[in-house]
Amino acid sequence: MQPYLFPYIGYFQLLHSVDLFVVYDNIKYTKKGWINRNRFLQNGREEIFSVPLKKDSDSLHVKYREVSQDFNRDKFLNKLKGAYQRAPYFESIFPLIEKIVRDENSGLFRYLHNSLTELCIYLGINTKIIISSEVSIDHSLKGQDKVLAICKELAARTYINAIGGINPYDRKAFQSKGLELKFLRSKAFEYEQFDHDFVPWLSIIDVMMFNSIETINERLASGYDLL
Repeated sequence: MQPYLFPYIGYFQLLHSVDLFVVYDNIKYTKKGWINRNRFLQNGREEIFSVPLKKDSDSLHVKYREVSQDFNRDKFLNKLKGAYQRAPYFESIFPLIEKIVRDENSGLFRYLHNSLTELCIYLGINTKIIISSEVSIDHSLKGQDKVLAICKELAARTYINAIGGINPYDRKAFQSKGLELKFLRSKAFEYEQFDHDFVPWLSIIDVMMFNSIETINERLASGYDLL
């Protein structure tokens, strides 16, 4: 999976459901993707927040991109504080968010990797996370071929991806390698967000601000289907 900034709950359901989780650092950064940005709730509406990056070539892999020196962490945190300070779990969650945002890693991937690690600790997810470039395969491979090579090197028997990634994969190709291919589809998860109509599919920050760790753990364990 790609690294993401405070990903939505389905990402953590995937993490929770597997024995090994491979996060890609040697893939190209995409401007229109969600690697360094996500959605949060502001005044009852979906808004975008992002970590600005140092200007560089769009062809660089994520592991070579850097967080901008102009990233104003105080401004970012104040925006989140303003949005969620009345949320029921703000007092317990905001210190964690602040710790993550204030991380001093200048490399984008390391910044996101630290965020993922800290969130997994809070959520009680103990799955081993492996960085893709550290797996001994031919890294010139692309797409499905690269996934198959990683699975072979890690002696995997089942490969699970998010349902959004279903199109590039051919079940027969996986079966020919002795691999079972599955896709995780999150079930709808609606909860109270102040006095507004529910806004779905926001960052894990939103989920944590409005739900107890017990409720979140329940969703991590059973709030999805494997297809």
